[in-house]
Parts: sequence; structure tokens; C-alpha cells
Amino acid sequence: MVVSVLNFQFQIYNFKSLSSLGLLMERRVLSLAWPVLVQQALIISVGFFDQWLAGHFRPADPTQHISYQSAQTTANYLAWFIASCGTLVSVGATAMVARFVGAKDLDTANRVTHQSLLLAMVFGAVFSVIGLVFLHDLIYALRLQATTAETAIQFLTPILALVMFMVIELAGVACLVGAGDTRIGLYVLGGVAMLNLILAPLCLYFVGFMGIAIGTATSHTVGAIAVLIVLSRGRSGLKLRLPLFRPNVDLMRRLLRISIPASVDSISMGVCQLWFLSLVNQLGETAGAAHGIAIRIESLGYLSGMAFGTAAAALVGQSLGAGRPADASRFGWLAFRMGCLTMTAMGVFFFTFAPWLFAQFCPNPEQAPIIEAGVPVLRLVAFAMPPLSCMIVFTHALRGAGDSRMPMLFTWIGFLVIRLPLAYLLTRSTVDLGVIGTVSGWNLGLIGAWWAMFVDLFVRGAFFLARFASGKWQKIKV
Repeated sequence: MVVSVLNFQFQIYNFKSLSSLGLLMERRVLSLAWPVLVQQALIISVGFFDQWLAGHFRPADPTQHISYQSAQTTANYLAWFIASCGTLVSVGATAMVARFVGAKDLDTANRVTHQSLLLAMVFGAVFSVIGLVFLHDLIYALRLQATTAETAIQFLTPILALVMFMVIELAGVACLVGAGDTRIGLYVLGGVAMLNLILAPLCLYFVGFMGIAIGTATSHTVGAIAVLIVLSRGRSGLKLRLPLFRPNVDLMRRLLRISIPASVDSISMGVCQLWFLSLVNQLGETAGAAHGIAIRIESLGYLSGMAFGTAAAALVGQSLGAGRPADASRFGWLAFRMGCLTMTAMGVFFFTFAPWLFAQFCPNPEQAPIIEAGVPVLRLVAFAMPPLSCMIVFTHALRGAGDSRMPMLFTWIGFLVIRLPLAYLLTRSTVDLGVIGTVSGWNLGLIGAWWAMFVDLFVRGAFFLARFASGKWQKIKV
């Protein structure tokens, strides 16, 4: 059944001979995707620069170098988890603004923007307080050793203190994306990246290792202020006006009806990622450091999928808002094709240059074990780029249509049924099943954990492909 539906969808959009309409649609996808591609590259460049600084930072005791990089891995995971909580606002913002812009109702689209920013301020403040209060307990629950745990706590404190501004930045850019404007995010995050190039090493010099996080958090705070200034002056039909910040219960409810399933998806994914990280941390500091660097490099592939996924979200939402579901489907398939080709090319790059890439973050002799552990896992994930492109592009396309519940179900299946059980089996010599007893594991170490991730990505990629091909998302109401 799925195969026949897939064949039908691909016949609608003939990849071999693009008509003039197809060329026009291709240009629309590219016009939205390329600014996001550069924007995501700038976001990742901030993380890469921070990772590079950590790799070249020389602690007083050189034996602690791997410990510092392992601490940064956990800190990066938690920072990503915090950012993923921003989907509680951003997904609904993009979907609803896109629908109303497609329906030529700019007044309601503007009101949605104000309610999105208001929710971002509230949720951002809540995330900050909860994070700071429970940070110590969470870090130690992730099985870090004492020195590594304290370093991770210091690194995360400034990020948590300013997390509200990161959520506001995310919400403002999401509203503009829904309006079809992906360039402001590019300009703002370009400024964030440039500012971080100055602040992170400066703070590192005066404050120490924690200074990297201070510079990054401060840069994103400036970015949030820049987004608010742009919206206050008016952009793409959206303009901030103080009276419109009065809470509108109906619009908030509609926003959250879309965003809550997506945020549950992102937050549950974050929780499962932290659970997965705790398994990696138990393999030792070298495994933790190698895992973090490999994930950072792998994000280069993720960014291209994210760019075409963002374009798909905006164009699918706008097409459905204009009453053109066939165009929404064509845009989704076209964005997937472009994203898949780009990510596959990145996979070839990872496999070919894995040793060189790791060497950029591990220039000292004592870091050689990190390279030895990390190169095989990066080469393994290179083969998972095509299914990962299915996950990324179609997740955004479905969310743009307001279909945020099925991605959440796929996330739970991928992590709880596949990745985590496999990770236990492949990384341990024995697995304790409680009252059932124990079973023998494969004891493969870090590569075993990444094999579990590899299988998960392939299964979830197939699920997302089938869901979009079914066309059921076209009937979702927002």
C-alpha cells in the first residue's frame, strides 16, 4: 500500500522532466532554503568555534584536557535540549503565520506573532529558573565524574541565565519564516556568529573555560534584541505594536495546540538523547569527548536538511492556507529531493575526511585516543545521511501542515523501542533485565552506541517518508 502511494506521489511530481511550473517551484524552495542554509551554517559555526576553543584550550593540568572536552559534550547536549524546548512556541508560530499569510490575512498573522513572542518570554523565564535550580542534580544524573561534572555545571550556568533571550530569538525568526522571510534570520545569526568570534575567546582569556559559554550566551542575547528591533520597524507584513501584546487566549490556545505535540516530540527526544548520553558517559571520558566531536561534525549534514525542511514548512503551510494541497505536496517532495542530495554529499565528505576533521579539534598528543575512538563512528553515520534527510525535511513539512502528533509517535518508537535498548545491548558485556535476569551484551563500546543510533535513523526515516506519502497531513486543521 505504501509503495503504491509513493509511486502516485512521485508521478505527480516528475523528477526527470521539470515543467516551467516545476522550475518556478524549485526557485521558490531555493529562495527560502539558501538563507536558512547559511543561517544554520552560522549557528553551527558558533558551536564549531566553541568546540575548537575547547580543543585548543590548555588547562594547567594537561591530563584534564580530555575531561574538559567530555564536559563540553554534556554541556552541549543540555544546551541543545534547552533550545529544543523553544519548539513550544516556534512550531505553532511558523505554521499559523504561514497559513494566515497564505490566506492573505496579514492582520491575524501579526497578532499570532505578538502572542508567540509573549509565550516565548514566559516559557524562556520558566526554563531559566528550572534549569538553574536543578542543574547540579541533572549533571550528576548523567554519570559524569566529579571534575568533569563541575566543569559542565560552570559551562552551563551562563547559558541558563540568558536562555529567555534565546527562546525569543527563536520565536521571532520562526514568525518571519512563516511569513516567507528567511533572510532576517540569516542577518541576525550572522551577527551572532561574528560577535561570538570576538566575545568567546575574550571571555575565555579573562574568565577561563566558562568564558566560552558566557560569550555564546551574550551573543544570542544581542541577537534576540536585534530580532525585536527588526519586528518593531515592520518586516514582511509583521510589525510589533504594544497593544497587541495583550494576551489573546484563543490564539494562544491554537498556537499551543500545534506546538505542544511538537514540543513533547522535541523534549522527549531531548530526554532520550540525554539518556543515550548517560550510556556513552559510562564508557569513559574519551568516549564522551569523541562522541561530542562526532556529533558536532555530523551537524554539518543536519544543517542542510534543516534548511530545506524550513523551506518546506513555510511553503507547505502557505499552500494549504491558500487551498492548494497539491502544491503543498509538490513543495514537500521537491525540498526532500534537494535536502537528500545535499546531505548525501555531506556523508561522502564525512567518510573521506573523518581523520582530518577530528584532528582540527584534537591537536595535542594526549588527545590521540579521541581521534581513534571518533573516526569510526563518524564514518558509520555518513551512511545514515539519506534516512536522516527523510526525518528532518518531512518533520518540518508535516509541522508546517500542523501535523505534529505523528512525528512525536515516531520519536518515541525510534528511541524507546530501537535506539536505547540496542545501545544497552551493544555497549555492555551484560544487560540487567531485573526480575527476568541478565543477557549477554556485545560490549562494543562507543561504536556500539552509534550502531544503535544508525538503526534508529533508518527506521524513523522510513516512517516519515511513509507518513508524508500518505497525504493525510493535508486534512489537518490549525
